[in-house]
Amino acid sequence: MIIKTDVVIIGAGPCGLFQVFELGLLDIHSHVVDSLPQVGGQCTELYPDKPIYDIPALPVCGAQELADRLVEQIKPFNAEFHLGQTVTRLVRRDDGRFDLETSAGTQFDAATVILAAGLGAFQPRRLRAKGAEEWEKERIHYRIREPEKLAGKNIVILGGGDSALDWTLELHGKAKKITLVHRRDEYRAQPASVNRMKALVDGQSLVEFQGHVRAAFGKNGDFGGLAIAAPDGSEHPIEADEVFVFWGLSPNLGPIADWGLDLDKRQVRVDTEKFQTNIPGIFAVGDINTYPGKKKLILSGFHEAALAAFGVQQHVHPEKKVRLQYTTTSPIMHKRLGIEE
Repeated sequence: MIIKTDVVIIGAGPCGLFQVFELGLLDIHSHVVDSLPQVGGQCTELYPDKPIYDIPALPVCGAQELADRLVEQIKPFNAEFHLGQTVTRLVRRDDGRFDLETSAGTQFDAATVILAAGLGAFQPRRLRAKGAEEWEKERIHYRIREPEKLAGKNIVILGGGDSALDWTLELHGKAKKITLVHRRDEYRAQPASVNRMKALVDGQSLVEFQGHVRAAFGKNGDFGGLAIAAPDGSEHPIEADEVFVFWGLSPNLGPIADWGLDLDKRQVRVDTEKFQTNIPGIFAVGDINTYPGKKKLILSGFHEAALAAFGVQQHVHPEKKVRLQYTTTSPIMHKRLGIEE
């Protein structure tokens, strides 16, 4: 059976979920496809407990909590999710509609497509030092699932971005000792986080170390830690109970790269009026898109989703005048949200 719909959203991360909400306000029903078996995207798959501080009205929330809140918010719109499958085929027909097929054989006839797939199918950049592979999943990890189990442990965190710094600050005072290892003095994380980290460095509960991992070593038949090469070439064994690698993600657009979209370094170029791509009817929001001044923030993705929804409405119903209505006062919006007057 071919599913006929106004829109297919590719990606069920935070931006894809909020896209469902914005489309729902305009009375447009969504089908959502994601390669993961659950919603939330790679953000919740890799860093479910990572604290996020820049969501309006939420001083702090975890990535999983944010996804859960978004799922609750979109309940009135009854979006249909097709999880654990990827879109393997997308063809624009002569009538302007799109034929899509997924890896599970699901077929769509869609008026529009919204790419909200982050950076596509991507995995954490792995620690490939000598001896590391045998300890992966057991002692060397790429996400923190149960931070409470790290209490009293000696841990090493590798990385210089927001994830590495956020977890260093989050676990300080809970773990027995944290050694933050980064290959250089400069960090990619938010300056405020770097300043907080440096203020806590005391050589005991928190150690900052510059260098690169040369090898993983064992001790008495168990995991021992990492051998770190300092900038001067000297090697330093750093003992650890657990190692967490936050070196970012290795992106792969997969089939998206073959759909005729205008790409710039594995990102899709869009306009900033409707966040439409070079192919009419295909829109892109979140980390997958690029435009002058682009900032990879969840907040920016939410803004893009709002404007893309109006672009979809205009594309699907060109004969209708696009009217902006406010959820605060509009009876129509209240009805769509299931709010009793």
